[in-house]
Amino acid sequence: MSGARSILLAAGGTGGHLFPAAALAAALAQRGLEVELATDDRALKYGQDFPARAVHSFPSATTTGAGALNKAKAAVTLAAGVVAALVKLQRIQPRAVVGFGGYPTVPPLLAASLLRIPSVLHEQNAVMGRANRFLSSRVSTVACGFPELKGADAATKAKTRYTGNPVRPAVVAAAEIPYPDLAGQRLRVLVTGGSQGARVMADVVPEALALLNPDERQWIRLTQQARGEDKARVAAACARMSFPVEVAEFFPDLPARIAAAHLVIGRAGASTVSELAVIGRPSVLVPFPHALDQDQAANAAALASSGGAIVVPQTEFTPARLAAILRDALASPAKLAASAKAAKAAGVSDAADRLADLVLKVAQPA
Repeated sequence: MSGARSILLAAGGTGGHLFPAAALAAALAQRGLEVELATDDRALKYGQDFPARAVHSFPSATTTGAGALNKAKAAVTLAAGVVAALVKLQRIQPRAVVGFGGYPTVPPLLAASLLRIPSVLHEQNAVMGRANRFLSSRVSTVACGFPELKGADAATKAKTRYTGNPVRPAVVAAAEIPYPDLAGQRLRVLVTGGSQGARVMADVVPEALALLNPDERQWIRLTQQARGEDKARVAAACARMSFPVEVAEFFPDLPARIAAAHLVIGRAGASTVSELAVIGRPSVLVPFPHALDQDQAANAAALASSGGAIVVPQTEFTPARLAAILRDALASPAKLAASAKAAKAAGVSDAADRLADLVLKVAQPA
């Protein structure tokens, strides 16, 4: 099948874009389709792990930088990327192009539009990103990760289909694990930071634990993701309280750790929120406050509306507020279990299959 026409997936070089693209690639492969990946230089190091027969890199840049000169440079870079993508797409003749957001998706999707190749845009967040808004009028269909998509015009909404966010196979496997019984057990708290802002977690979580009395602390078991420069001070702060903690910069088995947790504290990126919902775990979400489109705030609100999460703006995420939340969790295990059930009801475990079906509807014949 090496000569078969492929589906070309376009994704920016971050985990938030590459994870759902990889999940779709796996779903398409199960249907016997070949997949290729279009991305930027950042993601080339993932090329060996991404389930694609070929990985292509095109020049790209964000046009949101300050200053006319930076915007002009970005425009020139994107134009070069479009030309390179036109040449490449004419050669590989993909049956369809699927974009997952970020400026690295602009060149291949613009090229697909110019070559009249069917295309699907997937928006992971509850509010449409700038690159996707720019591309939305040029694609065949828009798939969205949340039931409601903010920031889209009427024409875009008319061609929008709700698929949910594709999640990794490890997340689907973790979703089979029932919510752990809390009766007579320590409250297992998992703190994740994501790529943007684990520092606030390192600042607040140990201080919140210090506000609890020793009897309360002994019923908590903490696992915390912390950046390299924050690991030592988190560990030291917990050691001063004689409080055992497992702290690491990265957890390769994060889905399994989410499943083992009674409560998760973290950011509200689309992948994080979708994984929490599919696995079905209650959470305290602290949206990244400096996002251009406030996408994390919208993602967090979507899960909170189901009853599956508590949203705490970063300005209110204080040790005292978190200590109060932890006390409530210790006192109300039934409330946590109900929140877990509500989160799971909002999850879409078969989003990759839904998106694969949508792609095949618009794709050209093999």
